[in-house]
Amino acid sequence: MKIEGHHKPENLSDKIAYAFTKTMRFVADTFFKKRYGHRAVVLETVAAVPGMVAGMLIHLKSLRKIEDDKGWIKTLLDEAENERMHLMIFINIAKPTAIERFVILIAQFIFILMYLFIYLLSKRTAHRIVGYFEEEAVYSYTEFLNEIDSGKIKNDPAPKIAIDYYNLPLHATLRDVVLKVREDEAGHRDVNHSYANILNNKSDPNEEQQAV
Repeated sequence: MKIEGHHKPENLSDKIAYAFTKTMRFVADTFFKKRYGHRAVVLETVAAVPGMVAGMLIHLKSLRKIEDDKGWIKTLLDEAENERMHLMIFINIAKPTAIERFVILIAQFIFILMYLFIYLLSKRTAHRIVGYFEEEAVYSYTEFLNEIDSGKIKNDPAPKIAIDYYNLPLHATLRDVVLKVREDEAGHRDVNHSYANILNNKSDPNEEQQAV
């Protein structure tokens, strides 16, 4: 799987999604600067929302229309769970303050309502937003790795929760964890861009995988 990647906006929906993502990126850069561990805590809180919201809405649609979901529900709920585990891991690494925990609550509440509205308005735009969010996540974790490699961030031992989740060796470090998380984000990027493409009348990766 390719780690770095970018989907060039192709239409108005893509341009809106990209502009929205860049706005969120500007806010994150302004608030957190190079505090990558704390940035990860808040951003992973937000990142865990889309998969759960989209999975719920598709689940209800599948029940309502009595039709197959083509594997979307499990994929999206697995994504939400994976992002939740990222949050649990970085809470152990960054140890957020009470103020930051309050920001987490506010950010999650606002983004749940915002993403729900966007998904109901345009599923294609919603998935494209997540695809672009994950592009930025990959970029941020690459910067995180560069800071570790340069010695600006100490390469501490990996927390037990990360070792257990990723089945890492006992001597694993923060760098090993960030590499695994970045790989996850690249996967979520590709899935959500693919789903946005499907909703733009392109091929379904789930169906292609079953055909193979």
